Amino acid sequence: MRAGQRAVRNSCLFLAGLLLHGCYYTQAIRGQMEVMNKREPIAEVIGRDDTSEFVAARLALVQDARQFSIDELGLPDNKSYRTYADLGRDFVVWNVFAAPEFSLQAKKWCYLFVGCVAYRGYFREADAGKKASKLRSAGLDVYVGGVAAYSTLGHFSDPVLNTMMRWDDTQMLAVLFHELAHQVLFIKGDTGFNESFASAVEEVGVARFLKARGREEELLSYQNRVALQGRIAGLMAAARDDLESYYAQPIDDDTKRLRKARRFAQLAASIQSELQQSGRQSSAWSEASLNNARLLSFSLYDKRLPAFRALLKDCDGFLDCFYNEARRIAELDPTQRNAYLDTLANR
Repeated sequence: MRAGQRAVRNSCLFLAGLLLHGCYYTQAIRGQMEVMNKREPIAEVIGRDDTSEFVAARLALVQDARQFSIDELGLPDNKSYRTYADLGRDFVVWNVFAAPEFSLQAKKWCYLFVGCVAYRGYFREADAGKKASKLRSAGLDVYVGGVAAYSTLGHFSDPVLNTMMRWDDTQMLAVLFHELAHQVLFIKGDTGFNESFASAVEEVGVARFLKARGREEELLSYQNRVALQGRIAGLMAAARDDLESYYAQPIDDDTKRLRKARRFAQLAASIQSELQQSGRQSSAWSEASLNNARLLSFSLYDKRLPAFRALLKDCDGFLDCFYNEARRIAELDPTQRNAYLDTLANR
């Protein structure tokens, strides 16, 4: 899946100052401070004798891509992704998503700097698990996804993390460009807009970098991955439509549960079929792993992507035009903004 599964990879947002809610705020600050305190300049890490050849090569790629992001993509020239931090774990944070049993309206939490979003992030997996258990006890569908990278929206100088090292080159490039795009444009409280905008920048950035470096075979593989992601997104969109219809019907809860279970089983089978036809295998899309919250977590990252692809096409691929038009759309009130994006996507 593109960039190591959407829910796993990119775009948990600014977690350092999210909530002023007691213990949650404390763990967020401590987690962010840990990340910041473990930063080391990339050049120094590459030059150290105890740095493996693998890590050194990946960090050299980051240096190349970071300069490309400035020169060719118009992304911010700042201190983000100039350092490296080894956290000694697989994920930097774990996001908790929740939704009612018979609704695709996500539970939201409101944060000081980013507005209301459909997840809550924890720097310790155990803390995320505790929150998830509490939400399940309240009768909600819950999904917990590990996140390997996030953006502080330029508030801090974000480092490259060891959690990103296990990806292939294109996945790591995708995350780098995606997270930098959040520093170009971010709307408080509109996760769908923010993530889809960054995904569009990610796509064009990876494609242009690989082409510029003569890595045509990797570019083809990346394009195939994006196409697969699109087909799976289509399957999920169809499932969302069906489930919304089931949930709205005046039928008893047992019947709704049965129809819901059958639809998720069908979705799991369809996704596995797509993966197999593409020569991929994944246990992440089992029937047991799918619920309303998982469906919502995926749609956050791609729902508006067709609109931004269309906008980029309207700009003939010129990113200055694309950024300016996206900023103009961002200034619209939410109803107008959503209507405009719908029009772009459906042309």
